[in-house]
Amino acid sequence: MNIRLRHLLSLSTAMVFASTSLAAAAGPSAELVAAAKKEGMLTTIALPHDWCGYGEVIAGFKKKYPDIKVNELNPNAGSGDEIEAIKANKGNKGPQAPDVIDVGLSFGPSAKKDGLIQPYKVSTWDSIPATAKDADGYWYGDYYGVLAIGVNKDIIKDVPKSFADLTKKEYANSVAMPGDPRTGNSSMMTVYAAGAAKTDGKKGADAAKAGIAYMKALKASGNLVPVNGNAQNMAQGTTPILFDWDYNVLAMRDKLNGNPPMDVVVPSDAVIAGVYVQAISAYAPHPNAAKLWMEYLYSDEGQLGWLAGYCHPIRFNDLAAHKAVPQALLAKMPSPESYAKAVFPTLAEQSEAKAVVAADWAKEMGQ
Repeated sequence: MNIRLRHLLSLSTAMVFASTSLAAAAGPSAELVAAAKKEGMLTTIALPHDWCGYGEVIAGFKKKYPDIKVNELNPNAGSGDEIEAIKANKGNKGPQAPDVIDVGLSFGPSAKKDGLIQPYKVSTWDSIPATAKDADGYWYGDYYGVLAIGVNKDIIKDVPKSFADLTKKEYANSVAMPGDPRTGNSSMMTVYAAGAAKTDGKKGADAAKAGIAYMKALKASGNLVPVNGNAQNMAQGTTPILFDWDYNVLAMRDKLNGNPPMDVVVPSDAVIAGVYVQAISAYAPHPNAAKLWMEYLYSDEGQLGWLAGYCHPIRFNDLAAHKAVPQALLAKMPSPESYAKAVFPTLAEQSEAKAVVAADWAKEMGQ
């Protein structure tokens, strides 16, 4: 078996995801397609085109369903912003009301508890691992990745390999986070990973507290830059070292295309993985288009779109079982050795960490 194929299968096993092999799915019903076309629009939010291959995924949906206009809101928003957008538009049937959301794992159950999302089970439901979905169909995992470090090699000659390395004086005015950990899942999990590295694998609230302490010290030393890490700031040298999910950093590397040259490093002292989930707003103006969108995302075509964007699709085991994964996509994935120690924080651990960050970040970081 191909080494990358073995790697991805073993990662899924490590997550304790029990997947059921499923033959090619029947797909959405003709009635659903017709109802979605009648609505004529789908409103998404927080889907940057360079995130996990979303640009091509959206393009694929448009090509398959040209009668449905995709209205994209605030592509650079975070998970918390998506939840707030649903709350702010409960009575709004216009173009500012999102139909669907893509959020960090911890936001799914809380959105269900608050009555902000509605249930829907896609036709490939049985092939989504049980521990990656709400049993009643309110939210379901779609893809996952690990926290990584992107490095501008034009500026940084000695590439850091760990969170510990980043505390060195040679990285002054160099390190950036993706955004605010109180509103963005990738930033929150960056804090979590830093804490896990500092405490040799502590979890939950302990990891979050240690992560905040790490970031506070990094700021005090002058190593942490007070701007968001992104492709533009990386190219300009404003943030020559940044954190983000591996798929984002790999996509950034491809986008920059050697100008400047980039290294992508999975930190040796903390390999923290995160699952993102999909859900439909309880107040969706276009509920049938939202369901059809979910059908597309969880189809073989949609799932392979994540793999093309360097993400690990949640249905990977099932795709492999019915030989739906092209070798060309497997060949583009990173070397498996860096992922061998991947840790998937539980929902409870993430919830604990999120609460600590919400309570302590501002007072500890002075913002």
